[in-house]
Amino acid sequence: MIMSILGKKNFFERLSGSHLTREAPRIETTNNGMPSVVISNKKNVINYRCFLNVRVPNGAKLTLQNDTLQKALEEFQCLTLNEIMDCNHRKITLPTFANGFMRKAVLDSENGAAAAATPGQLLAGWPDTCLLISSWLGHVEIAKALLDKGAPVSTSDCDGRTPLHLAACSTSVKLVEELLKHGADPCKWDLGKKCTPLHCAAAASCVATVKSLIKSGANVDAGLSGKSPLHYAVLNNAGDCVEALLQAGACPNNPQVYTETPLHVATSLGNVRCTKLLLNHGADVRVQLGIARSTPLHLAAEEGSVECTKLLLNAGAAWEAKNSRGQTAMHLAALAQSIETLDVLINAGAKVNEEDDDGRTPLHAAVAKALRSGELVKTLIQAGASVNKADKFGYTPLHIAALNESSPTVMLLLSKGADMTARTKGGVTALSFIIRRTPDVLPLFVARFDQAISLHDHELGDVDCELRLDFRPLVPGGRGETDLMLCLVEVGQGHVLKHPLCESFLYLKWLRIRKFFLLSLMFHSIFVALFTGYVGATYLWHVKRLSNGLLWPVLGFTCVLAGKEFFQVAHGIYCYAKRWENWLQWSVIMASGIILIPSAYTWQHHVAALGVLLVWIELMIVVGRFPMFGIYVQMFTQVSINFFKFLAAYICLIVGFSLGFSVLHKNYKSFADPLVSLLKTMIMMSGELEFEDVFFDEKAPLQYPGTAHLMLLSFVILVTVILTNLMVGLAVSDIQELRRCAGLDRLVRRAELVAHLENMLFSKLLDRAPAWSIIQACRRGALLLHPPYHCALHIRPNDPREKRLPRDLIRAIYRLVSERKTRRTTYRGSVPPLPRNANATVESSHTRLSRMYSNESNQQQLNELAAELKRCSYNISNKLDSLINKVESIVKDLDMSPN
Repeated sequence: MIMSILGKKNFFERLSGSHLTREAPRIETTNNGMPSVVISNKKNVINYRCFLNVRVPNGAKLTLQNDTLQKALEEFQCLTLNEIMDCNHRKITLPTFANGFMRKAVLDSENGAAAAATPGQLLAGWPDTCLLISSWLGHVEIAKALLDKGAPVSTSDCDGRTPLHLAACSTSVKLVEELLKHGADPCKWDLGKKCTPLHCAAAASCVATVKSLIKSGANVDAGLSGKSPLHYAVLNNAGDCVEALLQAGACPNNPQVYTETPLHVATSLGNVRCTKLLLNHGADVRVQLGIARSTPLHLAAEEGSVECTKLLLNAGAAWEAKNSRGQTAMHLAALAQSIETLDVLINAGAKVNEEDDDGRTPLHAAVAKALRSGELVKTLIQAGASVNKADKFGYTPLHIAALNESSPTVMLLLSKGADMTARTKGGVTALSFIIRRTPDVLPLFVARFDQAISLHDHELGDVDCELRLDFRPLVPGGRGETDLMLCLVEVGQGHVLKHPLCESFLYLKWLRIRKFFLLSLMFHSIFVALFTGYVGATYLWHVKRLSNGLLWPVLGFTCVLAGKEFFQVAHGIYCYAKRWENWLQWSVIMASGIILIPSAYTWQHHVAALGVLLVWIELMIVVGRFPMFGIYVQMFTQVSINFFKFLAAYICLIVGFSLGFSVLHKNYKSFADPLVSLLKTMIMMSGELEFEDVFFDEKAPLQYPGTAHLMLLSFVILVTVILTNLMVGLAVSDIQELRRCAGLDRLVRRAELVAHLENMLFSKLLDRAPAWSIIQACRRGALLLHPPYHCALHIRPNDPREKRLPRDLIRAIYRLVSERKTRRTTYRGSVPPLPRNANATVESSHTRLSRMYSNESNQQQLNELAAELKRCSYNISNKLDSLINKVESIVKDLDMSPN
């Protein structure tokens, strides 16, 4: 350790010469009270104690330059170094003070002495410190003079860095050689065992200094288990230094596992030259770094370095290697949005559907950022990436693209067959994310429904005109055929079902599955008949023989009904519990089980009465599933719900009147009990007031006249007239609203019924059922489409024999195609093949020719030619339009077909 009083700026300025960019050293007092020089180097990473306190100001007058420097050196030559050093040591040696103020006072004293000294005296008085400073600043003349006068070459600062360390950082080769010539140790470590002079030279990117130190015997593998000189050379992109170190025998690998090697550094920086040099000298491409367990290939892919990736793959790097999160280089390249790196990995055989620990593929990573996600998605899908692959949380790439609000990426995924109905583990569909985050996508998606209806053959006005309805856009991802429509209803987009394509599909789908609903109607009808007969025979007519005969059939049907409900519960209890019809089913099952108990108790009559009512209500609901009767059952259900809401709002008024009547007419049987009085009041709302029976009954005379009359009058006005008429008016308005929305409600209800039946038929619980052949037949019977061939319907709108779709629906389809053709015609403007423009062109040509030829014969010939051209133009236009429609249909088929 040396003493230093270099805390004053003027002393550093007097030694700094022309090195204006260097940073000033400063005094730092160590724990034992001894001050020392602390030198920082902002550029190089090996100096961990970077204290930037003093900087030479611009325009400062520097004294040790040119003639001044020469004069100071001459003065220095006349002084005796050892005597002055002894004198100064005797005067300023610092003891270890417990009191910090005393230590500061001594330091201030030394600074004052240094400020008063001449340059030569500074060099002679503090040679060790001056040698460190001159080595750091690259002053060869000063350092040489100090060394020649006997300044110790092995002196060091408080971190153990010698003049050779500092000279190596200064990139002054002459100074390094001078220090080596005076016996400096090229293998000397600092106190922290962090760097040798070779580390400093490599960090300074000075190849000449590196070669000089190697020539002097510096150890090229110093610090190999941590950070070697080669490591710092790569870190500073010093290709020449890397090459010199490798040629001198530096080891490119690290013996310590999971530590950073020079190859890790080179690939993470995208340094192609260093990577190539390291690989050529045997660097291991399989080494993993830290807790992330990243290989050099991971780092190159993460950096997006194409050339480094190629070099690593050619050197045998494994593309299937995974880091601690299970990610391959493909995942990291996709996250880095590097298409070129992805292409290199794909060409090397990397799997595009490889999953990480969260079940995510590179396609999930590609859509995580919107910058170049479109190109990345195209590249991955062309290489075979699964567009509907879900991670362990249920998120598909479409979910993530929608969450990132990337509309172009969402549309691209949809065009490649992404499933909008895919659900996360929480039950959220991708369509729900699209509606909330990228609502502009939905109109574009619905526009695909328009394109799915096209002119297939002949012209629109032709009797043999044939239209093609392609239903594949309605069945994305190979899921249930009505899942998309059900999702549209769930997210509040049920109006899309009124599109002719959706409506046609639902109509044909209903024709396909209505046989199952007919079977359900037959089952419930028989059950209702048996249940009603058993209740009548047991609790009404008491016909024991008939009751015994109906017991087992009713029990059998009840068991079948209970089995169906248990199956639905097992299929999905959450969705099951939300349907009130299912609770009605359980009420019927429980009532049926209770009344089948042989002993006829009094309370069983109550259950029988309720049961027979519930079973007939259940039959009404089953009948309401058919389109013919659905609107009426829906009206009844909706009005009933609104009535009870209305009743809940005005129940206080009714209760008040019932209690008032109970007090005023307590001698009348209907009002004697408050509960019976409430029932009587509800009945009076219908108009059954019984005025004469209550007010003129001789057996029960009126006890409180006047008040009773006023109460009845108030009830008639407020309840019977106003409230009852209000309820009737609300019911009528509800019915009108239902009729107005009847078409849409019918489609929504049909979509829900069809989706529910499909979910039951295709449930995984039936995959191992005993009657597998019957279940398979039922599943085939429920499907309308059979990809890839039977996915379209061809209709002839102008043929009166076309009965597969309703006529109003056929007219809507025809109108849609006609309007699209009109728009296309308008868009093309004056394109020659169109008939109208072709006629105009021919007429224009005819006018010009008429001007050239004025005689009658030529004019007649021109007229005939013009007429012939008109006919040819019209025929060509028709053929061209038909050809365009066919080409559009083929292109559409190719776009819709899964890759």
